Amino acid sequence: MERRHFLQLLISTAITTHLPEARAADGAPATAGAQSRAPLPWRNWSGSQQCLPQDRLAPASIDELRELLLDPGNREATIRPVGSGHSFSALVPTDGILVSLARLTGLVDHDDRLCQARVRAGTLLGQLGQPLDRVNQAMFNLPDIDQQALGGLLATATHGTGAGLMSLSGYVEGLTLMTADGELLECSRQQHPEVFHAARVGLGSLGIITDVTLQNTRPYRLRKTTEWLPLEDILASADARADRHRNYEFYYIPFSGMGFTSQHDITGAPASATEQLDQNDGARDLQRARDYLAWSPRLRRLILGGYIRTLEKEVKVAPSWQNYTSDRNVRFNEMEYHLPRENWQAAFREIVALVETKFPEVFFPFEVRFVKADDAWLSPFYQRDSVSIAVHRFFEEDYQPMFSALEPIFRRYGGRPHWGKLNTLGAGDFQALYPKWQDFLAVRQSLDPKGRFLNPYLADLFAANSGSG
Repeated sequence: MERRHFLQLLISTAITTHLPEARAADGAPATAGAQSRAPLPWRNWSGSQQCLPQDRLAPASIDELRELLLDPGNREATIRPVGSGHSFSALVPTDGILVSLARLTGLVDHDDRLCQARVRAGTLLGQLGQPLDRVNQAMFNLPDIDQQALGGLLATATHGTGAGLMSLSGYVEGLTLMTADGELLECSRQQHPEVFHAARVGLGSLGIITDVTLQNTRPYRLRKTTEWLPLEDILASADARADRHRNYEFYYIPFSGMGFTSQHDITGAPASATEQLDQNDGARDLQRARDYLAWSPRLRRLILGGYIRTLEKEVKVAPSWQNYTSDRNVRFNEMEYHLPRENWQAAFREIVALVETKFPEVFFPFEVRFVKADDAWLSPFYQRDSVSIAVHRFFEEDYQPMFSALEPIFRRYGGRPHWGKLNTLGAGDFQALYPKWQDFLAVRQSLDPKGRFLNPYLADLFAANSGSG
C-alpha cells in the first residue's frame, strides 16, 4: 500500500468511527478562495500581492533597458524590477512600470582560476545548474525553490540552509547596476564598494542589477537523508547536527508531535534514490487530516503521529543542483524571521505552543534552517549567525490572525524578517535592527534622489531619505 493511501485510510477510519462528531464539524465555514474580483495584470505566486501597472516591459538588451529608463514618457513613473513573483511582501506592486529581466538570462562568462561566473540577473536558479556544471563550477548552496530569478532572490537575501553557509547574497563578488540615469556601475569590494555592500541586498531600490558575478566552487555530489522523528528528539540534536552536516534543516508537522529532518553531505557515491514522499501530495494529505480531524486535536495527533512513525528514511544521491530544490505546487503565504542562533529554540517552542493552542486550522509544516553570518548591509544575517523559522498558511486562508499572533514572539527574540516574506515592520523598526541602515539610505539617495525605484511600500520605509516627499 502506498504511504499516502495508508494515511487516507487512517483518516477515513477515524471519520467513520466518530461519525456524529464529524457531522457536527461539517457546520464549520468553508475556506474562501483568494481569487480577485477582476483579473489583474500582475500578482505574485500566492496572490497576496497584486497591482495594475501602467505598463509591463521586458527589455531584450542592456540598450533597451537604458532606453526604457531614459524615455521622457517614463521619467515620472515609478520603475519596479520584477522577478518570478515568489516574494510575499509588497516589494513589487506599483501603478508605474514593471520591468522584467526574463529576456536577459544566461551565463555571460566565467573565470576558471577564481571559480567565478558572471550571470545575467534574469536567469532562474533552475537554469543555472547545467551551464555551471559545463564550466566545472557549482553554487555553494541553493534555496528550496529554483524558479526564482537571480536578481530578485539576491535583492531579498534568499537563502538555503547550512550553519557554515551564507545566504546567496554572501557569494556575490561583483555586480553591474544600472542607475536611474542609465549609467552602468561595475561594483565590487574594490569598485564602488559602498554601492556594492548596499546593492547585494538592495530590494530593487537602488537601480536595476543587470548581471552578477558569483563566487562558486567545483561541482560536488550530495547525499540527502530525510528522517522522521519525534519533535523532542529533533530539538535535542538540532544544533549539533547543524554543525556536523554541510546542510541541515527540519520541518515540524503541527498537531502531530512529529517532524522530519533533512541533511546533506558531500559524497563520492553514485547517483541513487530510495522512494521519496511527494511534498505536494503530503501537504494535501495534511490539509485533509485538518479538515476531517480538527474537531479532535487528540485524535488528529494520534492519527498523524502514528502514520508518520511508519515512514522510512529517504536517501537521495545526486549532483548538488539537483538535490537542494523541490517543486512547490501547493500555494501558501509565509512569514519568516531570522533569529540569533542562541535564541531560536525558546522562540520555536513558544510558536508551537501558541499555534497548537489557538489555531487548530493550521496544517502546513513549520520550517527551520541555519544560516551563516555575512556582511551585506541589509542582509538579515548581517554579522550574525542565524536560525530561520518560517510559518505558512494555505493561500486561500486568512493568514493575518496567526501571523499577527506569532510576530511578537519573533520580535521579542531579536528576529529580523525575511525581506520577501510577510511582516508589519516599519522604518524605525528596521533602523533598530540594521547597524548600516543610515548608510544604506545615504547610498540609495545618492543613486536615486527622485525616488524613481520606490513603490509606496519602499517609499514609506525610506521616507527620511527617499527624495520622494
